[in-house]
Amino acid sequence: MTTLLKEQLENKKIITIIKILLFMNLKYVNLYNNFIKLTTNKNLYKELKNQDTFEDRLNLFLIHFAFFLSVYKDKDNTKILQEIYDLNFRHLELSIREIGYGDQSINKKMKDYINLFHHILSDIHFWNNFDKLKKEKTLSNFLKNFNKTDDLTVYFDIFRENLTKKTLNSYLKSVSNK
Repeated sequence: MTTLLKEQLENKKIITIIKILLFMNLKYVNLYNNFIKLTTNKNLYKELKNQDTFEDRLNLFLIHFAFFLSVYKDKDNTKILQEIYDLNFRHLELSIREIGYGDQSINKKMKDYINLFHHILSDIHFWNNFDKLKKEKTLSNFLKNFNKTDDLTVYFDIFRENLTKKTLNSYLKSVSNK
């Protein structure tokens, strides 16, 4: 491949990223960053079988996001939650572009990630009705690289409880959403 062709391909990637960024709703970027901050909490990775991977972090991100949507899902919040959903998946697409996946791979990966997210969302829908064992089994379905998920079950119980104590607007306006 010639140098000129490589430059053109790189410029095309940069233009694509800029277009995606222009469509992002910047008022929810802080929320996305808070999900990333929660996902990179080292305490979540204590029970890993191997070194953490992009997939491990992605799954934890999607679980956090699924709990968020499940708590705030309401007909009055539909538009806002859709904007947040779109923003999160655009950011995810940018992340996998930065890793170096090609356009065809990105489309397939995004489809897989969206399907995974909806599977997570569906499985945690009745979280409060689950006993501890069912919660652990649910999490272990998505966190295959973890030896056990009992600590994560407690963590997500607390995370969900903290979400229910705030309104969506207060959550969106706060600087830190621990």
